[in-house]
Amino acid sequence: MTGTDQLEQKLQRWVEAGVIDTQAAVRIRKFEWSGEPTGMRWPVVLAVGFGAIMVATGVLLFVAAHWEDLSPAQRFLLVLAMVAGFHFAAGALAPRMRALGLALHGIGTVAMGGGIFLCGQIFNLQEHWPNAILLWAIGAVLSWLVLRDWIQATLAMMLVPAWVASEWSLRAEHFRGMERFLIQFLTLLAFTYLGSRRGERESNFRRALAWIGGLVLLPLCVTLCFTGHEASRPGQLPMPLPLRAAAILLAFVLPLVLAWFLRGKAAVWNLGFAFWIFVIGFLDHTDVLQSLGLYAGGALGAIGLVLWGLHEQRRERINLGVAGFAITIIAFYFSTLIDKLGRSASLVGFGLLFLLGGWKLEQLRRKLVARAAGAAQ
Repeated sequence: MTGTDQLEQKLQRWVEAGVIDTQAAVRIRKFEWSGEPTGMRWPVVLAVGFGAIMVATGVLLFVAAHWEDLSPAQRFLLVLAMVAGFHFAAGALAPRMRALGLALHGIGTVAMGGGIFLCGQIFNLQEHWPNAILLWAIGAVLSWLVLRDWIQATLAMMLVPAWVASEWSLRAEHFRGMERFLIQFLTLLAFTYLGSRRGERESNFRRALAWIGGLVLLPLCVTLCFTGHEASRPGQLPMPLPLRAAAILLAFVLPLVLAWFLRGKAAVWNLGFAFWIFVIGFLDHTDVLQSLGLYAGGALGAIGLVLWGLHEQRRERINLGVAGFAITIIAFYFSTLIDKLGRSASLVGFGLLFLLGGWKLEQLRRKLVARAAGAAQ
């Protein structure tokens, strides 16, 4: 945990205990952060990130070009050298160029995943394939514990859910509702990651989690709206009660526990979104009445996301909520109204909806963002 996180936790505890008021906490934050370095400029970050990706791509292309000419022993040694080489180079360069060291350590952890799967191919291992992702996740967690690096922490927070999702997909593939529980888990986890950032001066780890959650949230919500009918898909068996209990634990309890660790008492918002996900996941878009409820639920979820952003002065949540509301309106128009209009009338109506509705939504979005920014000052 960084010094910024520790200070933020202490200030929140002092404010809740009545030792200091909110204005005093704001003054303490300004004083403590006034002497901190501003960090790297975005051209440096862009150069280091792009260079690291190019180096990793070049190494992978070189290995792929000569893979068929190597014996199994040479392939195995090459994989070991590829994974260990990045970490050794990072350790040598980190004292002088910390940003480059962080990037190379990240490449080494990513290369470790490829190395695990390549080792399985080299020795023709017929194993439980999610175990490879588990080994990759364990490596990322150990790297996080050793290096105390936000890149390793972010990779670990991506790989552990990937292992859980792959393990669940394989073990429950023959039972009804498997897809629904999986999407519910990923969607609630996206809300958890999105809400990990609460202040303006958060750690890089929390920023990365918020970016991940924001990028995948809307696609997952759209997918969630189309998985309710999977519960009755033919050819699948009813899910046993113990497996269903494990599914509920997976989909709801684990993301909520993580939200409590990241947000404390503010995780009550995540609890509300968990209830929304639970209801949406059981609505069938092929039924007329349930389809209307699905669109109403989508609009309600978007409004809730906007209110969440206003409450915690986070404009990215406001932007996502407005975008989700616009997607809901467009989907409702195409699925319900466009068939009842003629070809020309439907195009004119969609054009007006796009122009006037988009203009009004953009005006509303700017007002909400300005309101959140004013409340944060």
